[in-house]
Amino acid sequence: MPHFICRTCGTEHDDRAQPPSLCAICSDERQYVGWQGQAWTTHDELATAHRNRLEMDQGLFGIGIAPGFAIPQRALHLPEAGVLWESVALVTEEAVAELARRGGVQRICLSHPHFYSAMVRWSEALGGVPIFVHENDRQWVSRSSRWLEFWRGDTLDLGRGATLLRCPGHFPGSTVLHWSGGGRSLLLAGDALHVAQDRRHVSFMYSVPNHVPARPALVRETQARLRGLAFDDVYGFTWGLNIIGGGREAVDASFDRYFEMVGFGG
Repeated sequence: MPHFICRTCGTEHDDRAQPPSLCAICSDERQYVGWQGQAWTTHDELATAHRNRLEMDQGLFGIGIAPGFAIPQRALHLPEAGVLWESVALVTEEAVAELARRGGVQRICLSHPHFYSAMVRWSEALGGVPIFVHENDRQWVSRSSRWLEFWRGDTLDLGRGATLLRCPGHFPGSTVLHWSGGGRSLLLAGDALHVAQDRRHVSFMYSVPNHVPARPALVRETQARLRGLAFDDVYGFTWGLNIIGGGREAVDASFDRYFEMVGFGG
């Protein structure tokens, strides 16, 4: 039986004879069902018309899908930490071989449910590496696997300079990854801090496509969690949507601007 993939968000589901009536992620108010209605595909079908986009994104090796499919996120490889950050719906032998050539992957880490995508398929293709998902977002996991590891709390030290931090607002378990090494310090932000098109600010959104801001109290919690953390660059969810240099200052200015605009002082 196939693992059906939602055409709107790219999330792969447990194997079954018929697809679900709705994708739970897309029918949630943070996302949306495609304008033509709920539609599904399979990995085999996806592979006939698409390929993995494999290229550098401002210093980090990225994996996406070309032509574009579903949400256009790209995964990023941090070989120094052994981490593949995020997932995409298509897994190819070419991409797996390239990751191995670049140092391999010991763990997959996800920022939030919109990017869970084919995380289980990626884990299997990489030899059964653990998949780190925050416990608060367990309900959104649509494909079960023995490789899933649900972490709890607000921080998780992965070793080798990498730390996961829970930054709620978009989802209760929304996560960023901080890495420091090799003369650089990075914040891989997912959608917890949504890099703006001017690439000088970030925004804090409950729903990105439906334009709903995050609750101020949760943004304040994110601000407190990141306080004192040094980072030069902020990597957003897709190709080129990054703040390269001055990342810490840009995030601080963005917090100030957000709270001023929503009238939330203190």
